Amino acid sequence: MKGYTIHTDLACEAEATHDGGKCGTDYAEESIRGFRVARLAVENETGERTTGKRCGRYVTVFTELICDIADTQFDALTALVADEIGALAQTLLGRKPNCVLVAGLGNREITADSIGPRTVDRLTVTRHIEQHNKKLFDSFCKVPLCAVAPGVLGQTGIETAEMIRGVCDHASPDLVIAIDALAARSTARLGATVQISDSGIFPGSGIGNRRSEISRDTLGIPVIAVGVPTVVNSATLVYDALQNAGYTEVDEKIERVLHEGESFFVSPRQSDRISDRVSVLLSAAIDSLFLY
Repeated sequence: MKGYTIHTDLACEAEATHDGGKCGTDYAEESIRGFRVARLAVENETGERTTGKRCGRYVTVFTELICDIADTQFDALTALVADEIGALAQTLLGRKPNCVLVAGLGNREITADSIGPRTVDRLTVTRHIEQHNKKLFDSFCKVPLCAVAPGVLGQTGIETAEMIRGVCDHASPDLVIAIDALAARSTARLGATVQISDSGIFPGSGIGNRRSEISRDTLGIPVIAVGVPTVVNSATLVYDALQNAGYTEVDEKIERVLHEGESFFVSPRQSDRISDRVSVLLSAAIDSLFLY
């Protein structure tokens, strides 16, 4: 719809993703393990302006509602997500990491924002095992893994980025994997899209509460951001209804209605099942990369 743009954390929903590089981007799609995978590279400042996304690589895996897919599909999706995270880590580091920190971002008390902490709860952390029993560690681990669920500013009084920086200073990982819930522009993508990127992350940006950046620029080491959309701006519901009713442009009255809906965010009724199943997916994918 012309004249109105709703914020999205998903690069696949950004403008100018299919322009063949004319606006500073490169976009391609392929089918892997039965899933559609889109790859967007934002290559320069022009690409940043046209997409609203930072320079970097964005991999989007499209699926059905993750909490409803069959076990065989779930296993295939887990393997695909692991492959994409591993490939991006190899590109960023050029080698196997020496230590990985997983940061589970979000508020575990809010179902739609609990993907990060729930993922951390399910991980097999191993850094401490290497320090205390190297023989045992070598028997089942590839890379030391540590994890933190730092909560949110309103719970701790500390910026999430500051807390993660402090953990990095102590644990000395050479790669951070940040897990977070995202906001989408389309209700069809809720719980049905996995985004993996190397451009860093701004916790809370999806709901207009943008916090300090977590990225290579702020931490000094590569950051892989992994997210699944769990909420949409309520203006999206109005927007979709207007499109279905045949509206192609917005006048001042309609735009005012859309703006009034921007302060409200909604999640699907399966929100608890989505958060639980996504945390199983992401923890299993990460464990498979760093355990034998």
